[in-house]
Amino acid sequence: MKSTKVIPNKQKKRGRGRPATGKDPLIALRLPREVIGAVDAWATRHKAGSRSAAVRTMIEMALRAK
Repeated sequence: MKSTKVIPNKQKKRGRGRPATGKDPLIALRLPREVIGAVDAWATRHKAGSRSAAVRTMIEMALRAK
């Protein structure tokens, strides 16, 4: 029978539970497929990288607009 390896608390992998503080909060959003397609197309045209980055950029642009 193999012995169980004891891992000190510092080296244990963090599992479920409250996420680390100091990070941006997650905001979930449901969008119709057509809007998601438009966001993806916009992200491609503007080289935004990811869908999330595109949404953040579009929100920032809308907030700066008067």
